[in-house]
Amino acid sequence: MKTIILLSFAFALAACENSQHKSLSANYHMHKSSFEELVEKFENPERDQWQKPDLVIEKLGDIKGKKFADIGAGTGYFSRRLAQKGASVLALDIDEQFLNFINTHSSDSLTIVTRKIPFNSPQLDSAEVDAVIVVDTYHHIENRYDYFRDVWRGMKAGGQLMVVDFKKKKTPHGPPTEMRVEGFDVMRELQKAGFIKVVIDTKTLDYQYIIMAKKYEKAT
Repeated sequence: MKTIILLSFAFALAACENSQHKSLSANYHMHKSSFEELVEKFENPERDQWQKPDLVIEKLGDIKGKKFADIGAGTGYFSRRLAQKGASVLALDIDEQFLNFINTHSSDSLTIVTRKIPFNSPQLDSAEVDAVIVVDTYHHIENRYDYFRDVWRGMKAGGQLMVVDFKKKKTPHGPPTEMRVEGFDVMRELQKAGFIKVVIDTKTLDYQYIIMAKKYEKAT
């Protein structure tokens, strides 16, 4: 069975500090809401209308029998849907409450394993997964080069990475505009981290972009 797991010296320093500040602000902004409020927000049935999870998952191709890492899994909104389509899912989050929610709200028939991770690493073993999804989470991640090098190392050769995050404009859902990351900046960051075939889709979702990337294929 395959596996898929369903971010002058003075100027440089200022840019780094500004980037970290924005990431910290995004985390602070989210956690101004209580856990219960976040669950209600993430699991609101109206989310299906703008998140379009089935269309997003279709872009991953045939996922049956494959294992995904879902980074920033939250309530398991995507983890459950991936598992329902036959994938094996490693749900990763920094918050124990979310992992407990996933464990208590997922059917025993679904293959979902939860893992608590720190802010600064996905903590994937080398070539542990075939694919990774990062939905509504990229703008929370600090030191994205180091983080996504770890993601790259955790993926098998030929593995897929999907990043879904909010367009840098005012929308009815999502974080404040200043906390968002421009899609083409995400592409450049992923390429710098070693990913290839990085493409962006700005049409499928009204409020978000979908970026697909790959790890190199094994030499034959």
